[in-house]
Amino acid sequence: MPADPALFYRQHVFCCTNTRPPGHPRGCCSAKGSEKLRNYMKVRAKELGLENVRINAAGCLDRCELGPTMVIYPEGVWYSYHSTEDIDEILDTHLVRGGRVPRLMLLPEQKPPGE
Repeated sequence: MPADPALFYRQHVFCCTNTRPPGHPRGCCSAKGSEKLRNYMKVRAKELGLENVRINAAGCLDRCELGPTMVIYPEGVWYSYHSTEDIDEILDTHLVRGGRVPRLMLLPEQKPPGE
């Protein structure tokens, strides 16, 4: 079997910007400010000179109740974030220094409130 090709991006960040109708029981990341925060993240990543890192809008990542959510590949680390300060911490700790932000991480077994 041939080896996988080199990564096109060193890291790829997918930020959910899904929109559901108002009052939907699952909510949506867009109503929680995800688009504004993703746009902020894109600008800050550029200001920080992050190379080979792509910040993308994503459709539903299926964890809306815990959102806004993002996932960073190739690590597969999920975060829930709510402010520009959270974004700054993820950028600096995860994307610049290669660490993790435990207080914002979503674990696979985490379920929405009430489940």
